[in-house]
Amino acid sequence: MMQQFRSNSYLFGGNAPYVEELYEAYLDNPGSVPDNWRAYFDALQNVPASDGTDHRDVAHAPVVESFAQRAKANAFMVKTSSADLAVARKQVHVQSLIAAYRFLGSRWADLDPLKRQERLKIPELEPSFYDFTESDMDITFSATNTYFTKAEHMTLREIVQALRETYCGSIGAEYMHITDPGEKRWWQEKLESIRSKPTFTAEKKKHILERLTAAEGLERFLHTKYVGQKRFSLEGGESFIAAMDELIQRAGEKGVQEIVIGMAHRGRLNVLVNTLGKQPADLFSEFEHTAPENLPSGDVKYHQGFSSDVTTPGGPVHLSLSFNPSHLEIVNPGSASRPPTRATAARRGTARTWSR
Repeated sequence: MMQQFRSNSYLFGGNAPYVEELYEAYLDNPGSVPDNWRAYFDALQNVPASDGTDHRDVAHAPVVESFAQRAKANAFMVKTSSADLAVARKQVHVQSLIAAYRFLGSRWADLDPLKRQERLKIPELEPSFYDFTESDMDITFSATNTYFTKAEHMTLREIVQALRETYCGSIGAEYMHITDPGEKRWWQEKLESIRSKPTFTAEKKKHILERLTAAEGLERFLHTKYVGQKRFSLEGGESFIAAMDELIQRAGEKGVQEIVIGMAHRGRLNVLVNTLGKQPADLFSEFEHTAPENLPSGDVKYHQGFSSDVTTPGGPVHLSLSFNPSHLEIVNPGSASRPPTRATAARRGTARTWSR
């Protein structure tokens, strides 16, 4: 065995560069290598290929050099026509246009029903800003990163129309500041799939109208009945009451059992009555100073907390509006602002169960 090892020790891995150099010289000129190596390499030429066919090696160095020269000359680069580059450039501009509407569309939203002043133009929202012309408007582009349609392509005209309907209508949506990509995509899908125009049943519309009417009616009554008294009106934000109602009903449907609400003064009285179910008579008695006074010295009615149970499709949900003492416009983290539990609310006489 040792004799066998000694007989082929020249093939040891450390000698590979030397053997390869000899083989390259042999392939170029068999007479340039010693006789014993020439005989060895001649024998290799008689070994059949793996597929059983005869073969003849050629020198590797010229082939390697040829590939190196072609690489330097970019011979392997895929040739792209100028027309293809122009289409790709326009597709990039389409993506920029979509991103601009998602970022800036709310600034051009139609939020002034009285049309008191003309909306300022935002260049980034115009196709011409990206060198698009009228002839480009009917060209089809990829729309796979939007939720306007299930189709993979839309014309530029359709894309612009969908963007303006979604982001520049009577609702201004700002969400691109969100850092979580999943949350951002959720908003994009919710808004773009319906183009910011949800469809409601007649019953749902009547319910929303009832909530808005209740919110506005309370504010009008307080303004008329208790003129000049501080109340931090919700006027102009009545949709908040409808939104709170929808949130609570959806939460209860999903199994939520308790909701703690922390809010400042603005609209607080309206939330107490129309969201938590505080009796209007109790609120009016506080305005008229006929209710038992159990507030801390110097505190006022719009600092109070409240607790109630609201009926939802998933069962009752306990609502707690945290106290908001002082004028910090925040829910104080101290013990004075902790929301009443069911037990403490019952002792204070503020717990109610109601449904809509």
